[in-house]
Amino acid sequence: MGPGGGGRLRLALGPRCLWAAALGWAPPRLAAGTRYGLWAATRRGAAAPRGARGLRGSNPFTRGQEEEWRRRNRTALTYIAAAAVGMVGMSYAAVPLYRLYCQATGLGGTTGTGRGAARIEEMEAVKERVVKVTFNADVHSSLQWNFRPQQSEIYVVPGETALAFYKAKNPTDKPIIGISTYNVVPFEAGQYFNKIQCFCFEEQRLNPQEEVDMPVFFYIDPEFAEDPKMAKVDLITLSYTFFEAKEGQHLPLPGYQ
Repeated sequence: MGPGGGGRLRLALGPRCLWAAALGWAPPRLAAGTRYGLWAATRRGAAAPRGARGLRGSNPFTRGQEEEWRRRNRTALTYIAAAAVGMVGMSYAAVPLYRLYCQATGLGGTTGTGRGAARIEEMEAVKERVVKVTFNADVHSSLQWNFRPQQSEIYVVPGETALAFYKAKNPTDKPIIGISTYNVVPFEAGQYFNKIQCFCFEEQRLNPQEEVDMPVFFYIDPEFAEDPKMAKVDLITLSYTFFEAKEGQHLPLPGYQ
């Protein structure tokens, strides 16, 4: 009822309370300060139920936790950036390192480098073991050169040096720079095929209509004759492939063209 006695019935309590009033039932009176529902337990000093506190909303992490997460994120980003820089550096170093490894082991048919004059002087030829060496020449489609071996084959024995020649010509009217890669077949023989002098992995500039001879001075290590895996190998093929040298271009690795 209104405060004046002849007031109107207020519906602020909702339809359920209206039905209770119509049936003559009234809710029990509670002491001042008593709370309903989720807050009922607080009248005796108990904590409010979880979820009832902080209705205004708050960050679930304290300021200290937020700083810790930021510090960890910065550390992780530093590691990721360092790893990316390291991978880029390794990609540039991979090719020369791989070439050195292949030359030392003969992996992928890569020939070895000569071991110096002392090694050549001290090694003994294995006369009873004759090996046929054939020569192959290829030119990439981007290079307008004529390139071929001057001899198709020669016969050598392990422990003796041999000399072969390739011929290259630039038939165009402009200078062209080429660079070559090589391999040996069978691949397993590459570790015994040592080059003393060759033109591989070096830029070769040919002027218009210029023609040059390119020597290959090599020997087969005497240990070739002692390796059981080489017992049935009596034919070795040395192949060279020329590419046009361009800035930023990477040569294919020997044996993995």
